[in-house]
Amino acid sequence: MAEFDNPSAPMNETQGDPSARNISAPPRRRAITAAGLIIVLAGIAAYHNSLNGPFIFDDKGSITENPTIRSLWPIWEVFQPPAGGVAVQSRPIVNLSLAVNYAVGELDVLGYHVLNLVVHILAGLTLFGVIRRTLHLAVMPEHVARASLPLAFVAALIWTVHPLTTEAVTYIIQRCESMMGLFYLLTLYCVIRGATVSRPGLWYLAAVVACWLGVGCKEVAATAPLIVLVYDRVFLARSFKDVFRRRWRLYVPLAAAWLLLAALVMPVMSTVGSRGGIGGMIYWKALRYYALTQSIMIMRYLGLCFWPHPLIMDYGILPTVKIALSVPQTIAMVLLLVGTVLAFRNRPWLGFLGVWFFAILAPSSSFVPLLIQPAAEKRMYLPLAAVVVVVVLGSYTLGRRIWDRLGAPEHLREVVGQLAVLAMGVAVALALGRVTVRRNWDYRSGLAIWDDTIAKQPNNWRAWLCRGVAHGNRSSHDKAISDFNRAIELYPAYTRAFYNRAIMYEKKGRHQESIDDFGKAIELKPNYAEAYYGRAMLHLAGGDYQKARADAEKAQAMGYKFPARFLEAIGKGPGGN
Repeated sequence: MAEFDNPSAPMNETQGDPSARNISAPPRRRAITAAGLIIVLAGIAAYHNSLNGPFIFDDKGSITENPTIRSLWPIWEVFQPPAGGVAVQSRPIVNLSLAVNYAVGELDVLGYHVLNLVVHILAGLTLFGVIRRTLHLAVMPEHVARASLPLAFVAALIWTVHPLTTEAVTYIIQRCESMMGLFYLLTLYCVIRGATVSRPGLWYLAAVVACWLGVGCKEVAATAPLIVLVYDRVFLARSFKDVFRRRWRLYVPLAAAWLLLAALVMPVMSTVGSRGGIGGMIYWKALRYYALTQSIMIMRYLGLCFWPHPLIMDYGILPTVKIALSVPQTIAMVLLLVGTVLAFRNRPWLGFLGVWFFAILAPSSSFVPLLIQPAAEKRMYLPLAAVVVVVVLGSYTLGRRIWDRLGAPEHLREVVGQLAVLAMGVAVALALGRVTVRRNWDYRSGLAIWDDTIAKQPNNWRAWLCRGVAHGNRSSHDKAISDFNRAIELYPAYTRAFYNRAIMYEKKGRHQESIDDFGKAIELKPNYAEAYYGRAMLHLAGGDYQKARADAEKAQAMGYKFPARFLEAIGKGPGGN
């Protein structure tokens, strides 16, 4: 196509093109299809019990209370998801997927879960394609290229069923992560296909579209152009000069995804700024706290790749970490970063995997302090792939070296090595899949997931609040009040805990305590319109029309819309119009 660089067909290996290789016995199409089918079936088996989990936590603001998904037309309204900190904020493609779900089954959770699972399985298949085609490239050792099919199959299989991906699959709104991951992988896959055919235009166009769609799912996708650039240099080209000479017309529209990102996030950032965002000194203090926690959390994420327990849906606000306590993890992370840089000299493919791991984690684990969520296992959705590939390739290489020491013939080393990788990979996948199935049961109800979270993170006041809400939804008012009490004990300025406890007191007929808690919530958050409304209702029920009108007027000034019957009732009271 005219808009993309269309060089002549890739040169063969004797011409020095690192992307070219002739394998004497390429994988048969039937074997590739069978491997893909097994990945699909494994994904279904691992997540078969995740399809009926209810909406929880952030699902409320992004799905059940999201007015922009109620209709697919006009489409431009769907592409303007609500702001205010909800998960779909600045993510129009995710919002569109939710609107499609709503159009098909409204708030029936089955459709939402099915789409999440389909996205995840497609991501697993795309990862399989990326790994298999990469291992065929000339920069990889010959014995690795010949084993590309079983190695890619095992890596993709393990990744697909790994419990560390459950939050991005089973927790409905976290499709932000899995959809972004799918488009991220598709971007790279399309570039690989385009770089190894004589007419790459359509493949490169598909890569650009996938990249832009990924940015519309989650901001982390903005790192995709950089990852593609590093991949191109390591696996497909002789130098960066060669990269830009042959594919500069690809990188211009890929980099333009950054403009899309700016267009999506700037309105939200300006709104935050106008409301008084983080100031300079406060920002640097927050960044210091965040940096200390991230070195600890990244090492924890790595540990969960190998031993996925305990998995925690919400870590809450982590306590302040002293520098001395984070030194071991910081040293380990620095060594990994140094190792990534050094790997480019002798094993560039290993260096690329290090860049993949750190670059994808970087936006949410470095310079953007997400203080309300300093840790989240969903962030490992794509970085996990790099860890799995390193382990699979490392195990295969180690096995060959052992056979070399034993003096086994070359053909025997190859056959036994591939069979061993398959056997061990399937065994690991079965074990991980069982853990994934068990983890899915934790999401079977809002109460169950918060019970699990509190058991593992007992000082997480947000978890106590959410479990209290879950108890309240089941009319277990005393249990709800007890949980709200604990949340307030852990965080005395917890506005939402006072507000929710006030509602529970009202349901139990303890009106004065309810009024007091609404008042405390207003004291902590003067623009809390819902709290003014709740207190106004209680004043009205108690016959204090003057106080009811005063609270109603304040809530109305904040844009709160009252039911007509309420306005009529306070209007008829003493002093009403």
